[in-house]
Amino acid sequence: MRPADVPPPANVQVGLDDVMLWGVLPYVVLAVLILGSVWRYRYDQFGWTTRSSQLYESRLLRIASPLFHFGILAVIVGHFVGLVIPKTWMDDVGINEDRYHFFALSVGSIAGFATLVGIVLLIYRRRTTGPVFMATTRNDKVMYLFLLAAILAGLATTVFSVFDAGIVNYRDTVSPWFRSIFIFQPDITAMTAASLSFKIHTLWGLALFALWPFTRLVHAFTAPLQYLFRPYIVYRSRGKRPAPGSATPRGSWAPVGTPDRDRKGTPRT
Repeated sequence: MRPADVPPPANVQVGLDDVMLWGVLPYVVLAVLILGSVWRYRYDQFGWTTRSSQLYESRLLRIASPLFHFGILAVIVGHFVGLVIPKTWMDDVGINEDRYHFFALSVGSIAGFATLVGIVLLIYRRRTTGPVFMATTRNDKVMYLFLLAAILAGLATTVFSVFDAGIVNYRDTVSPWFRSIFIFQPDITAMTAASLSFKIHTLWGLALFALWPFTRLVHAFTAPLQYLFRPYIVYRSRGKRPAPGSATPRGSWAPVGTPDRDRKGTPRT
């Protein structure tokens, strides 16, 4: 039996701390995330931005930003598949446990490593580039700390799932608990049976989402996805500018305000 195939314990003791962590805390975080985002959008729309620092330094940013953003998008898709889609549905379409974990470990490791490299480069750039460092707020530093910790915790769970023979399958523990949150019937027992590494990763994730509305991370809610589907913008040239005093070709732009023409474009006598 592989580590990822270890079933959850049959008899799980649920204590008060488990109820608070896995039954109450998720709803507190959801309330903070939703209400905080609404408050931020209503009262701080001018602060709803990434506060781009590209003008200060762009060479390193061209490498770090795509690594981080494309990596984190792949990580989000992987989390969605692992947490939202039940294991039985995957089995029905022919993706058994071995295939699932092969793709999860291979693609997930690449995406997680790219995200880690990207954020490390972003932090390095922010720390070593003078103008960028001067524009870094204490809020930014806290955000980077929590984001980096969540990424490291996620990579650690990937490593432990490979080498730890006693780790419990998160698709039988964390995933059912996650889905149960949104039907207001939290499966506290399932999450209590999860391995410690997954619990730590989940807590860091909850902390990050609670911090989300009060940092520059809120820009993810208003990402300009419409740019991917907008039509092409057609630019038309004015053509060759007519010489002063010459007739204006039909359909071209007429110079306005030149010494030899009045504001309506009529030649002066």
